[in-house]
Amino acid sequence: MEHRPPLLDGLIAKMVTTPRLTTRVIFGGPDEGEPVVLVHGNTATARAFEELMIAFPPRYRTIALDLRGYGRAETKPIDATRGLRDFSDDLAALVQTLGLPKPHLVGWSLGGNVVIQYAIDYPDALSSLTLIAAGSPYGFGGTRDNVGTPTTLDFAGSGGGLVSQEFLKRLQAGDRSEESPFSPRNVMNASWYKPPFRSPREDIFLDEMLLTARGPDNYPGDFAQVASWPRVGPGMRGVSNTLSPKYCNQQALADINPRPSILWVRGLDDQIVADRSLRDIAVLGEMGLFPDWPGPEVFPPQPMVSQLRAVLDRYVTNGGRYQEVIIEDCGHSPHIEKPEVFNMAFFAFLKQVSD
Repeated sequence: MEHRPPLLDGLIAKMVTTPRLTTRVIFGGPDEGEPVVLVHGNTATARAFEELMIAFPPRYRTIALDLRGYGRAETKPIDATRGLRDFSDDLAALVQTLGLPKPHLVGWSLGGNVVIQYAIDYPDALSSLTLIAAGSPYGFGGTRDNVGTPTTLDFAGSGGGLVSQEFLKRLQAGDRSEESPFSPRNVMNASWYKPPFRSPREDIFLDEMLLTARGPDNYPGDFAQVASWPRVGPGMRGVSNTLSPKYCNQQALADINPRPSILWVRGLDDQIVADRSLRDIAVLGEMGLFPDWPGPEVFPPQPMVSQLRAVLDRYVTNGGRYQEVIIEDCGHSPHIEKPEVFNMAFFAFLKQVSD
């Protein structure tokens, strides 16, 4: 498969067909190595992991896939009423098709929620779980406390209607400029990283972002008009609705058995997944950037980080183990922004669970 610029030395890409999906898969390391499967985040692709993949110790076989509707994967509709299961079932089908024996799973951002769902549904089919800036187990938007209580009965403030229309227009047009804060390039640099960081692979990541399948069945999905502020709630299709708390509840991670070791790595300055996320409509309302916010008693910010920590603490109570690594001066992409720090923690974890 041709890539411009080409993949980094030592990596190859193949189209793989499973009973569910045909997708691009990038491979690195020896064929007989211990398998590690990497799952990317929203508006990204498998290429976000290239630098990490070539840094792996030689004992591991790395496998990074494009999720449905991203990169060069087949564009199939996403049934949001299943939560993250369309994605996690696709992942399970790939693992089975490739004949991978209990891989280590790594998920970044949206990919973190995908691998959490995989662990819930296929707990016997993985060796460890690494969450990189993973989202809350209660999705994105519209919950008020550490146990994921919905802020409103109609799940307002979550789903596909909250994505900027200007960003979507520019994504559709293939905009590569820096002329607007809503251009894909500027959105990537402002949200993936802690400014002023910019990746030397920025143009590659932008190329891949522009491949995102757009529309009501994919990104961001459809939406519904609801009675509660901000008058927008989840639809039933597409990526953003999979993360509505109407459909996304992954607290069952705490109860899985067997219980693989979990590594959770996040940037201290992450502005996407945070207890006061700058993408949370409640925070934007409090800042005066979205009109008619009804106040913190009615519509408080979602404590995303605290929600995940609460579920992982329950995991420990039930006999599991997890390690939280917080990287300073780092945003939403620790493996890209701080590779030396990330790799040291990640490879030490893999060695511990592999030996």
